[in-house]
Amino acid sequence: MDSIPEILEELKAGRMIILADDESRENEGDLVCAAEFATPENINFMLREGRGLLCVALSGEVCDRLDLGPLTSVNTSQLTTAYTVTVDGHARFGVTTGVSTLDRSITCKLLADPETQINDLARPGHVQPLRARDGGCLVRAGQTEGSVDLCKLAGLQPASVIFEVMNPDGTMARRPELEKFCKKHNIKMCTTADVIEYRMKRDKLIKRIADQPIETPYGEFTLIAYRSQVDPFPHVALTCGDVGKLDGMGNPIEHENSVLVRMHSQNILGDVFGDTSQPSGKALHKAMQKIQENGSGAIVYLRHDSMGAGVLKDLQTASLPANHELAGEDRIKIGDSHETPGIKPPKDKREYGIGSQILRDLGIRKLDLLTNHPFTPTALSGFGLEIDQFVSI
Repeated sequence: MDSIPEILEELKAGRMIILADDESRENEGDLVCAAEFATPENINFMLREGRGLLCVALSGEVCDRLDLGPLTSVNTSQLTTAYTVTVDGHARFGVTTGVSTLDRSITCKLLADPETQINDLARPGHVQPLRARDGGCLVRAGQTEGSVDLCKLAGLQPASVIFEVMNPDGTMARRPELEKFCKKHNIKMCTTADVIEYRMKRDKLIKRIADQPIETPYGEFTLIAYRSQVDPFPHVALTCGDVGKLDGMGNPIEHENSVLVRMHSQNILGDVFGDTSQPSGKALHKAMQKIQENGSGAIVYLRHDSMGAGVLKDLQTASLPANHELAGEDRIKIGDSHETPGIKPPKDKREYGIGSQILRDLGIRKLDLLTNHPFTPTALSGFGLEIDQFVSI
């Protein structure tokens, strides 16, 4: 893999790179170039050699400014990719049918141009914008966010052309094929984990704001509260033993050995009111008991919605048939904490960045994860984390 500084120089020079997915996930790669440098030639190269779907990843701010709303009101795609309405550049910019490489390069440049207005774009069109999550790949470890982050880090507009790489036989190119592709075309490559690791050294999206001991039926925990820069909801960690302690300089004390950890997303009906149809509360209490019996560990309790909306979502979940799965934004975003029969953990394991940063702030690097649904999060190594084993609750 090439270093992030090398990747940034390529993007600043208007050249393409490949951003590869995590090997534990889809293990695919996207051709990426800064949208402001889109040309008929590089668009044609992507179409001819990449063979995937041409998209333009944009920051949420750009999408809002250009009124690029969701493509559908209910997102049921496997990875809840944030597609917006499709667009073409307006005819006054020289766009004809919108499908030629010239037309698409014009549209890509318009999407990247901070002077572009809503009426400069025609809808629907032949270019597919994607909305990157606020906070980038530190919140969602996807190529949409990673490519926008790279453009920002390169001092460019937060807009990237991304295009999946497929093999000549129509199958998706995996890491070995991507490496051969890069060598053949002299293209540099990095991974989403590389981008996360680079940003983690420079950016922090959470801040420890308070801590105090609390007594529970299972023993004493220390409650540590965190504020996030990318959502309005405070998150908390319950720690036991020396987990989360700070040294004399105010830095978290690192743990060399694995720490018993539960990643838990709020479920008010189960966690607070003890609704027996919501096993979330039972799982939370079992995790607290196991951690106390172990003598050390941590529970990261993540807010995924406002109080009222969270109750509504839990009620909707409780009323679903046993074999029904929530779709789109109704899916649980962090881990598998609801553990409701018939409701699976989210398919997109990329949306766990805030929890990962909290673990880092607690001094945790290796974890024994308390869960009944083992999974491997995307680009975990970029956060400096490693799952040692899964422990049933």
